[in-house]
Amino acid sequence: MKQNKRILVGILLVVGVVYGVLAWRARPVADRPFFADEGFMVIAHQGGDGLRPGDTMAAFDHAVALGVDVLEMDIHATADGAIVLMHDATVDRTTNGSGAIKEMTLAELKALDAGYNWSPDGGQTFPYRGQGITVPTLEEVFTAYPFMRMNIEIKQKEPSIVQPFCQLIHQYGMEERVLVASFHPETMTEFREVCSDVATSMVEPEIRWLYGLHLVFLGQLFAPPAEAIQIPEYSGGLHVATGRFVRAAHAKNVRVHVWTVNETADMQRLIGIGVDGIITDRPDRLLALLGRQSGEVENE
Repeated sequence: MKQNKRILVGILLVVGVVYGVLAWRARPVADRPFFADEGFMVIAHQGGDGLRPGDTMAAFDHAVALGVDVLEMDIHATADGAIVLMHDATVDRTTNGSGAIKEMTLAELKALDAGYNWSPDGGQTFPYRGQGITVPTLEEVFTAYPFMRMNIEIKQKEPSIVQPFCQLIHQYGMEERVLVASFHPETMTEFREVCSDVATSMVEPEIRWLYGLHLVFLGQLFAPPAEAIQIPEYSGGLHVATGRFVRAAHAKNVRVHVWTVNETADMQRLIGIGVDGIITDRPDRLLALLGRQSGEVENE
């Protein structure tokens, strides 16, 4: 019996030491200049796709005029190497053209009407057709809004666009104003190696690891690989964005942004549990909720 107790005590001591070492190594992530302003972030999804054609200068101009904190956008590369903004890998859904972006030249993209298929009323009207709205390049966006923070998602996986993207960030001095996201773990690993001075958001396997640890009250063992988590409120039947999960992230100095939230009641609930930002197609509603916008909310 005494021998069994000694064995048990020994096991507990080993477990305690291992736990202590892991907890010590899992330090909070360091601060980044992107998050120097500790306030809540209004993040305009594609510039506010519910208000203007998404990922266009028309949307970004409008979002800046509204007073959003961050412009969210998506990037691909053309056949001739230009980094351009569009949510999809093809131009079919949003323009009057057809084809994969990576198989088209910039000149071919620029000839398309990027406002062609956008409608505020389910397809009854198309107010931005023929208004000269084109697919913008990332350089155009950096040039137009050097003072804005940007949440940029790398959509294209193959061929990799990480190197030219990182070069543009440095060329335009946007290292402290860009937060980079991607759904592709390999792409994010490459970006963090190439552009280590730029803030990033976690990819899904990393988020799952923190979520699993927090469920069993071991979130303190998580070593954060990035400065932000960007999640939906629900994933399938799983409630991801909970107050306890937000607190687990905050314990590691990780910010939590929730996407894509367009209804005022949902925005209010998420603000109530302490999220650090909301990615929305309707930044006008979020700004109004926060008391940061004068005038009426559009289309209501």
